[in-house]
Amino acid sequence: MEKRKLRLGILCGGRSAEHEISLISAKSVIDALDKDKYDIFLIGIDKSGAWHLRDHTSCLMHAHDPKLIHLHGEKQQIALLPRDQGKEIVGYQGNQLNTKITLDVIFPILHGTYGEDGTVQGLLKLANIPFVGAGVLGSAVGMDKDVMKRLLRDAQLPIAKFLTLRSHEILAFQEVVEQLGLPFFIKPANLGSSVGISKVKSEQDYLTALQHAFTFDRKVVIEEYIMGREIECSVLGNEHPLASLPGEVIPQHEFYSYEAKYLDEEGAAFNIPVILPSELVEKIQHTAIQAYQTLCCEGMARVDFFLKENGEVLINEINTIPGFTKISMYPKLWQVSGIPYSELLDRLIQLALDRFDKEKALKTIV
Repeated sequence: MEKRKLRLGILCGGRSAEHEISLISAKSVIDALDKDKYDIFLIGIDKSGAWHLRDHTSCLMHAHDPKLIHLHGEKQQIALLPRDQGKEIVGYQGNQLNTKITLDVIFPILHGTYGEDGTVQGLLKLANIPFVGAGVLGSAVGMDKDVMKRLLRDAQLPIAKFLTLRSHEILAFQEVVEQLGLPFFIKPANLGSSVGISKVKSEQDYLTALQHAFTFDRKVVIEEYIMGREIECSVLGNEHPLASLPGEVIPQHEFYSYEAKYLDEEGAAFNIPVILPSELVEKIQHTAIQAYQTLCCEGMARVDFFLKENGEVLINEINTIPGFTKISMYPKLWQVSGIPYSELLDRLIQLALDRFDKEKALKTIV
């Protein structure tokens, strides 16, 4: 008897500033999926937050250009239907219900707020649909750089010095310099892909950077500048995670900005894998898994480090839905570690189904 294909929903787009990167990642995932194993349903979230069911073969305009890529084509607005059996999506044309589909699992490829921060994960849990990646808690703490750094610090894992500032608070430039030195970085606490980040070298830079970061979030993180190499390590798994060989990002801009990551083809060079002493590779891998588990991650994450000249390793941050574009570090690191892109996707989907089955077996009433 022929095995039934898994009905896989790809959830992409979203309301965050990383909408376009999500679309590029989604296209790369769809291209790499084994069509003999999966029936693929693309669910595109537009910038207003509406969910639409789309044809994955023709849903993206300018798919290879991160400046111009966008959703297009016939679209049908959809909604999840929470119920005990779960896994059901209904579609509407106007006010008329005209589609009902059942999905086995959803792969959220949503970078940033309203997708990587636990909001979508909570919705999918309520709808009783298995999903790839971290759960509600891991997603939320992984997105909030302030909470993330406090948890890592309390677990006695190595991080750079930082301060947190909320939009109603005032912190004088000189106070920051006294605690963190100069230069330093200012980042929105809840955003990814280096959106809203500024390197501050003067008091004028400070005021401009704060204003810029606060346009993206009500809380910002101020971090000391670390002189060191930028090292990344991919992690995969639920209860028993594995770490990939580490890679190195060599920014060609002043730092690894949004433009360097996605808009400038010459924005960064990569060493994949990076050649380091075996004991240092093992240290990075071990620390990556410690961070992953400390932050309650499941499925996947990429852990980013600074490697100082003296060999000290500092955790920069974790990314619970890392980029999946053709040049993204997460899949490329697994490729050189022995797991090809298509197999990596299969493993991630299976991890989602395994977690769902274990959670389903738990009692919800006394």
